[in-house]
Amino acid sequence: MSLATYNAKRRFDQTPEPKGETEAAGAKGERRFVVQKHDATRLHYDFRLEVDGVMKSWAVTRGPSLDPEDKRLAVHVEDHPLSYNDFEGIIPKGQYGGGTVIVWDRGTWSPIHDLEKSYKKGHLEFTLEGEKLKGRWHLVRMHGRPGETRENWLLIKGDDEEARPGKGEALLKERPDSVKSGRTLDEVKAAPEDTWNSRGKDGAENAASSSRKTRKASGPAAGKTSASSAAKAQAHEWPKGARKSALPDFVQPALATLKAKPPAGTRWLHEIKFDGYRLQARIDHGAVTLLTRGGLDWTARFGPAISDALAALPVETALLDGEIVVERGNGASDFSALQEDLSEGRSDRFRFYLFDCLHLDGHDVRKAPLVARKALLEKLLRSDDPLLRFSDHFEDDGNLVLTHACRLSLEGVISKDRDSAYESGRSKLWIKSKCSERQEFVIGGYAPSSTSDHAIGALALGVYEGKALRHVGRVGTGFTRSMAERLFELLSPLEEEKSPFSEKLTADARRGLVYVAPKLVAEVEFRAWSADGNLRHAAFRGLREDKGAEAVIRETKDSTEAPKRASGKAKTTVPAPPKARIALTHPDRIYWPKEGVTKQGLADYYAQVWPFMAPFVVDRPLSLLRCPDGIDGKQRFFQKHAWRGMNKAVGQIKDAKDKSGEPLLRILDFDGLAALVQSATLEIHPWGATTKALEKPDMITMDLDPGEDVAWSAVIEGAQLLKQLIEADGLTAFVKTSGGKGLHVVVPLKPSANWVAVKAYAKALATAAARAEPDKYLAVATKAKRKGRIFIDYLRNGRGATAVAPFSTRARPGAAVSTPIAWEELTDAIGPASFTVDTVPNRLAALKQDPWEGFFDAAGTVPKGKR
Repeated sequence: MSLATYNAKRRFDQTPEPKGETEAAGAKGERRFVVQKHDATRLHYDFRLEVDGVMKSWAVTRGPSLDPEDKRLAVHVEDHPLSYNDFEGIIPKGQYGGGTVIVWDRGTWSPIHDLEKSYKKGHLEFTLEGEKLKGRWHLVRMHGRPGETRENWLLIKGDDEEARPGKGEALLKERPDSVKSGRTLDEVKAAPEDTWNSRGKDGAENAASSSRKTRKASGPAAGKTSASSAAKAQAHEWPKGARKSALPDFVQPALATLKAKPPAGTRWLHEIKFDGYRLQARIDHGAVTLLTRGGLDWTARFGPAISDALAALPVETALLDGEIVVERGNGASDFSALQEDLSEGRSDRFRFYLFDCLHLDGHDVRKAPLVARKALLEKLLRSDDPLLRFSDHFEDDGNLVLTHACRLSLEGVISKDRDSAYESGRSKLWIKSKCSERQEFVIGGYAPSSTSDHAIGALALGVYEGKALRHVGRVGTGFTRSMAERLFELLSPLEEEKSPFSEKLTADARRGLVYVAPKLVAEVEFRAWSADGNLRHAAFRGLREDKGAEAVIRETKDSTEAPKRASGKAKTTVPAPPKARIALTHPDRIYWPKEGVTKQGLADYYAQVWPFMAPFVVDRPLSLLRCPDGIDGKQRFFQKHAWRGMNKAVGQIKDAKDKSGEPLLRILDFDGLAALVQSATLEIHPWGATTKALEKPDMITMDLDPGEDVAWSAVIEGAQLLKQLIEADGLTAFVKTSGGKGLHVVVPLKPSANWVAVKAYAKALATAAARAEPDKYLAVATKAKRKGRIFIDYLRNGRGATAVAPFSTRARPGAAVSTPIAWEELTDAIGPASFTVDTVPNRLAALKQDPWEGFFDAAGTVPKGKR
């Protein structure tokens, strides 16, 4: 076991913590454990187990619980030395982990199964014999999402005689003090003397001098030197290849070569591909310059906060490579959001991910191996500044990393040769693999908006082949209103009578087009290239002001790098999108203004998900939410019946039980869905039965609707509880996001029971959950009772009631989609807004299996005793 990371994160001339050295095992081969209560940025408990001469360590955010039902998040951190077990004192402010530490518990531990295999598998089962913690425990590793630097585990108490169901936190309150000194955190903080001897019995430095050193580092005098200390360079161990050199003004960045899949083998490290602006940070004795990949000075564009954070790093000179991003609520970086913030002059959401170090404190390190450069960078960024983030890497199989990235709606993966030097320009030492087709295109023309005189409605795009600009089609969605207006302002002065494209355009390609000089570059995401070389299902993502138009060519993947199927499991086959015969009027009308989703964009989305969505909306009575002016408009119509001007592709069916009423609505094919898009239908809510068996439901939908103060993790627990209840009755449960703040648990049924029986069973499920945990769930719709609880809505299962369809959009900010997921995906790694119009098609293409494959084949019957 290595303590290199532990040592790299600490300055032992500033902190009283012990320097990391691997030590001998405990007496008689016993394995020691310790729990240290640590009041740092936030209070937590450091849980440590002795393994092979070091202490494997986890930060337990809320402390151990004696309730087997409590699953406490335990973030895996660096290994600590055995000598750390006795550490109790104060880590100076400004140092890694700064705060007060006490030894809350200690003792011995024993693994129940083979330690090495259990740790590798990610499930440690063990016993503790401590002064406070005893009995059987579990540590279970969670599946992390790509790009997440933390390795999350769960600490769970075993169900034995030491367990205290319902009173898991009582021990933390009953015994808050140290088992070593008997003091509390506040008492140590008030009088830190005699808390720890950093040198042991034979050391020259005693506990009192150590504590004096701690107080000096954190006392009033420290404030006078903080600025100079921040600028003072760290001591470095220079890797092979580093050489003394003056700080360069700028270095041409290293660029990645596009491949269809990540390279295989242990020589490669895999990083998440960010969706932002590539920047070099040049630091010269506190003076910071942010340079684009073309060497332009963009320091002022990103506000003072990022520059101030870089200036505070403990360096004299540095040149760092990274990407500045804005992250959406689901944690993914979003170039459109970054562009939006830049155009609005907003700088509070910027985050700078740093992934390479080119120069550091008078040394050019470009010839050093990548792993050595990253180690220097990680040590430099060990502070907890939220604006500067180290771009961690994965050493797992690259295809696996890419698969997870795509499922989580990230852009892709950058794979790098771990031993490579930093080479400017494009090389095969860095390989990029994308979740979707995406690249820059030259703007050669625009079609004016059909809804505004001062905005564009679509862009005509091209790529250079030599000196000729070849037309590749249009993009007509992805523009916010402000971006559409800004593009009009930028392009109007560039108008030209002659086409900039080398070939003669077809009449359809020329229709309504205004030609412009090919000066501006757009970044565009698209589904695929058509046979004639045009873009299919393209969406605008932003302007690339950091790249010249003459450098834009078509990016191609090496055909020999096509992904292989793993373990005989075929990737989900996404059929070719259908073509509707319904003409869209005003295709550039924006339905989701902030996200830039237009009518055309919504139609493109539904074309891509139609094969997966069709079984849940075809030939079923539908209720629709229509928003003719988009989600921000005043007009909202919830319709169950026909309206004036409704397209004939939307069918009608008479309800036999409502002879005097108006016919119900239904669609029979993709033309029907396209007609709904044309009519501004932004939500589709079907019955749980087809029109062929209107009185016999073929599914149940249980809606978990959380109160405002309910955590997402609690909603997940509720869905898991319903799954257990459903499966106990011999039925199969599927899950999807609602597109709002909750989850839907859906049960396929054989169309045999009537509506009364099905609704009664749904009510029984909700009631059973509410009785099992009344503090968490309720089965009545009373709003006054919902605070802190989840309403399990079974009422969607009565005749005439509806629930939002799988893959339907929601008429809410964010353009979220009600998305089917697999049960194993249901973790905190995703959230209620993780899946959107922009991200779901890529997700489906990346899946190896449809999460709801075999839905209707799994249909069962409602248990007779529970109807």
